[in-house]
Amino acid sequence: MADKQAFFDYINNGYTTKGDFLNLGAAMLDGETVKDAYVKIPLKTLNRHGLIAGATGTGKTKTLQIIAENLSEKGIPVLLMDVKGDLSGIAEPGTNNAKIEERHASIGFPYEAKKFPAEILSLSDQEGVRLRATVSEFGPVLLARILDLSDVQSGIVSVIFKYCDDNKMPLLDLKDFKKILQYSTDEGKKEFDDAYGRISSSSTGAILRKVVELEQQGADLFFGEKSFDPQDLLRINENGMGYINILRLTDIQDRPKLFSTFMLSLLAEIYATFPEQGDSGRPELVIFVDEAHLIFNEASSALLNQIESIVKLIRSKGVGLYFVTQNPTDVPDAVLSQLGLKIQHALRAFTAKDRKAIKLTAENYPLSDYYKTDEVLTALGIGEALVSVLNEKGIPTPLARTMLRAPMSRMDVLTNDELKGLLKTSKLIPKYNEVTDRESAYEMLNEKIEIANKEEVKEKAEKEKEAARKTTSSRSSSSRRSTSNPWLKTLSSPTVIRSVLGILGKMMK
Repeated sequence: MADKQAFFDYINNGYTTKGDFLNLGAAMLDGETVKDAYVKIPLKTLNRHGLIAGATGTGKTKTLQIIAENLSEKGIPVLLMDVKGDLSGIAEPGTNNAKIEERHASIGFPYEAKKFPAEILSLSDQEGVRLRATVSEFGPVLLARILDLSDVQSGIVSVIFKYCDDNKMPLLDLKDFKKILQYSTDEGKKEFDDAYGRISSSSTGAILRKVVELEQQGADLFFGEKSFDPQDLLRINENGMGYINILRLTDIQDRPKLFSTFMLSLLAEIYATFPEQGDSGRPELVIFVDEAHLIFNEASSALLNQIESIVKLIRSKGVGLYFVTQNPTDVPDAVLSQLGLKIQHALRAFTAKDRKAIKLTAENYPLSDYYKTDEVLTALGIGEALVSVLNEKGIPTPLARTMLRAPMSRMDVLTNDELKGLLKTSKLIPKYNEVTDRESAYEMLNEKIEIANKEEVKEKAEKEKEAARKTTSSRSSSSRRSTSNPWLKTLSSPTVIRSVLGILGKMMK
């Protein structure tokens, strides 16, 4: 049995912080909670990203909820990507019970029920603030990576964007992009060949098929106007609490391409528009990506490289990224190495492969004199986790088996009436849910083709008119030549004709 006081000092010294922090709960020793041995996350390090992992049913979603609530309470806005649809209860206060009272008594502070300001967002036809982005905002590089195009095809996409820029044609939705692709090797072939070089119809056909595949996953709903402004994720309510923006993704679990498309476009837009933060001591925004394996499992190598680059760069903008998944191996090593906070719920060892995975997972955590990490990973109860964070100096804290506090908000979803009531109070729905379809590349190209067709018809009519005029002129000239020939004049004279007819008449008698 380890010395409890020594362990208490070990945790408190390891998790000491001079600045503001989030309190996750209390450390555990030999299966029991050590009261007041708090496991704290410094606000200063929350832009260093993190991982919440564990088997199904071990409490990952509730841990995500706990951190989101605490951030909101500190005035830090949050974006939750809610794939399972079980986070809307954040907008209503939780309910106390004997188990929660017992949990908090063992941790060392009382339970408080509280609701938090929430906004419901949607990528599809589900109710909520509609999120959209234009094709132009994606740019040729990101669009090519989303579509997983070859170098040649990527070059064609760049030419398409250049043509639209040169001709002031807005690329707003996929309808615009498909139209300009077709135009480049059809009606506009000569124009493109002269200005940008030859474009192969087989290459544009391949790109078009990739666009159709993206459309089939619902991307036609995402691309368009009005574009969502990431600044609207940074709202604070009248009580100084940060908004928790809940993106409902329950209907796109089987459409990972759309999920990846949205996430990358949002992160790229945030990186492009947010100012460099420097050492402010707190993040501007924290984003939680639930069921993160949906992104990584389906991503091409080019897309993974883009995600890795953004993860490395975006923390300088004061943005923290937290991936929630079942196993740390779901996250690529290059991304995993960038994650400062690690919260590991229980893993299950049903097979030899599972046991190997657990040993690998244990190696991701600091060594501890108090735990055999691989054994603890299979012994954690619901609402317990192994935690390692970065302290204010960027050094990993001691590994702590932690009894996590209970969420302050409801641990269940909103009813339909509650959801409708929340949507009615939204200030963003009137701003973003009206669909606009202003003149863009599709309409401009159709008009250009129509004008060209009219010109072609007009030119053809003029040519036919000219041909008819020449034919008439030729006949007239031939007639004039006939009447000017003296022999023809003699033969066609009335005297000759009467003589010939007279002779014919006698012969017939």
